[in-house]
Amino acid sequence: MFGFSESNSMLLWAAVVGFLGALATILFRECIYGMQMLLTGHSGSFVAMAKSLPWWWRLLLPAAGGVVAGAILLLAKRVPAAATSDYMEAVAIGDGNIPVRQSLLRSLSSLATIVSGGSIGREGSMVQLSALAASLVGRITHFSPARLRLLVACGAAAGITSAYNAPIAGAFFVTEIVLGAIVMESFGPVVVASVVANITMRELPGYRPAYEMPPFPPIAGIEILWFVLLGIMAGVAAPQFLRLLGFSKQIFKKTGLPLPWRLGLGGLLVGLISIWLPEVWGNGYSVVNSLLHTPWLWWSVLVVLVLKVVATAITTGSGAIGGIFTPTLFVGAAIGYLFGQVLHVLLPGTTSAPFAFAMVGMGAFLAAATSAPLMAILMIFEMTLSYQVVLPLMLSCVVAYFVSRSINGASMYDITIKRNRDAQERVKLRGIHMSELIRPAQTVLPMDASFAEISGLFLKYPVKYIYIVDQKNRYCGVVALQDITSCLLDKNDTEQRQAADFLRREFLHVVTPEMSLGEALQSFLDHQGERLPVVRSKSDPELLGAVYKTSLLDAYFRLDRSQELHA
Repeated sequence: MFGFSESNSMLLWAAVVGFLGALATILFRECIYGMQMLLTGHSGSFVAMAKSLPWWWRLLLPAAGGVVAGAILLLAKRVPAAATSDYMEAVAIGDGNIPVRQSLLRSLSSLATIVSGGSIGREGSMVQLSALAASLVGRITHFSPARLRLLVACGAAAGITSAYNAPIAGAFFVTEIVLGAIVMESFGPVVVASVVANITMRELPGYRPAYEMPPFPPIAGIEILWFVLLGIMAGVAAPQFLRLLGFSKQIFKKTGLPLPWRLGLGGLLVGLISIWLPEVWGNGYSVVNSLLHTPWLWWSVLVVLVLKVVATAITTGSGAIGGIFTPTLFVGAAIGYLFGQVLHVLLPGTTSAPFAFAMVGMGAFLAAATSAPLMAILMIFEMTLSYQVVLPLMLSCVVAYFVSRSINGASMYDITIKRNRDAQERVKLRGIHMSELIRPAQTVLPMDASFAEISGLFLKYPVKYIYIVDQKNRYCGVVALQDITSCLLDKNDTEQRQAADFLRREFLHVVTPEMSLGEALQSFLDHQGERLPVVRSKSDPELLGAVYKTSLLDAYFRLDRSQELHA
């Protein structure tokens, strides 16, 4: 008989969170439109809005917005919070608890940056608010930490879906980037939240796709090679783009300016660029849609690409809150479009239109920048709904991902970097052999060592055993402190006694350099001391040193903790 289990109830709560996530996204979007109307009398495309303003207004508005955004962000930092406001960390390494006031203030700061023309994406705050709504639902209903983390993941998926109208990609974004693994117990609720969010967005007024994709042309056999080359280019360019964003943050921090003035300076610089090129305002939606539907001169695309990247680096580097997901799609589209134009010059009449390479370039650059190729493939496929795009898209995305990882493994999301670093650490720890943990034994004496030498060594070092070696430095056994103490208490004649008289052969387990972490740990389980001798091999027992229990346990618990966090 069918039972309403905890897993079944999670699907219902995921549906609730999907609906709330869509509402949170719409609310933030309407706040943007309302603020646009209030400030400039226009709403919609930021590029069109910038073009309608006089040059001095383009200069001052981003600067003023940056100061306001910085002041709000400074206030958010002063608000006490028991948990991180980052929804990714709340899901991956936290308990799912997202602080309300700090999240709302950070979203308000992001709103100030966005409506004043900052070159940054709006999806970051949309997803954050959606995840916050999920966290509140879980806390009100007293979810356990494990279920609360999953519910917040559902909220994040609903936010991504609502922002890009891509439910499958939204679900895979969370499972591939945030959760780090596709497990049906978590993937099922995430999919439900994404689908409900998408249905809600479609039913409410004002719905339209994020990108209006033209029909993708059929691809000839040999032409597929050009998409592989595009993937290589995206894989090389993405780490440089992320490195530029990091470099910009370092430069702004070195200015030593207070946060409001730092963001104000960033806004002022973006305003200066927008006097000459209004296309740097906003997240790049309108420019990408223009690339996909209208012909551009190659130098125009190149200028917009370079200055848009610079504006995005300035905005994010100054400390503004927002997403770089959408600007990343723009960079990929521009690179793909330029690549398509070059091919048309070199091979006229034998290659697809530049917009086809722009569409695939979006996915390839996204895959390289996020280290999530599956999500990137599904997102572009959902946007085009064309089977023709699948083969070139898959090849470009996978190639871009592996090229990017081979360069430096960078990702625009810190949680992905941490997870990759932890995975590498686990591999390293699993391969640890005792040769990496050997330390000098220090307490070593020959077989003919006198009683006085033995006593002196025990007084010098707080150990229970002294290692005894022969003339060829081969390990023979140990002299125990217990035996020396007993001899002294019994008042026996000690002048003629030597180490050989107290020798305990095969009393301790010996460790060899090639032993694994687990094998050495098993040896310590049978031994109450702090260290064990290390010999070259069982057949050649040359003493190499000692391995300490603390070093071994430290390596073991690092491995265990890392596995627990990613279980």
